[in-house]
Amino acid sequence: MLKVWGRRNSSNVQVVLWCIAELGLECEQYDIGHKFGGNDTPEYLAMNPNGTVPTFQDGDNQPLWESAAIVRYLGNAYGNEKIWPSDHAKRAHIDRWAEWARINVTLNFSQPVFWAAVRTPEKDRDPDAIKQAVTNFENQLRIAEEQLKRHDYLAGDDFTVADIQLGNLLYRYYNIDVERADLPALAAYYKCLSERPAYAEHVMVSFDDLRVT
Repeated sequence: MLKVWGRRNSSNVQVVLWCIAELGLECEQYDIGHKFGGNDTPEYLAMNPNGTVPTFQDGDNQPLWESAAIVRYLGNAYGNEKIWPSDHAKRAHIDRWAEWARINVTLNFSQPVFWAAVRTPEKDRDPDAIKQAVTNFENQLRIAEEQLKRHDYLAGDDFTVADIQLGNLLYRYYNIDVERADLPALAAYYKCLSERPAYAEHVMVSFDDLRVT
């Protein structure tokens, strides 16, 4: 049985839960971290010395941490030829888009935009800094916009691991109080993802508990 430790409103946990669901697998999920606590116990730190979420375990295999590594494991162990192909060149093509989304896109969103606009007290927010951060973030999204004008999904015409890395943050992007650029291909892509049952269940999760006013 697959096990995932981490709260459902963590974007990093959502990446893993969404991937598991897309692969048609079942898992046991345990609420850990933030208001639930439990990620600083000796037992948890023995699995994940960082004290972060998620932590993942497949049967008796050693626990894994870092969501991207977990997603790759799931692709290797349970993926099909579309979501994570066995051909090395095809897999590398998908992996470069996945890494681009995880690093260039996510790092330009999570702290400078989402944390600044949602998880910072309103009195301490810097509207100009947030506006500039959104601009920087959308400069990365424009790369996806051009790709999505030509293809249904980020790495081509099939849903892949790359979409899991990019798509998980779009729910938050489209549901926070910022002025957004007109990116029609990206908006259509987000609408397509939102119609996937696994996305709706595991990514379109309220983040109200994370808001600071």
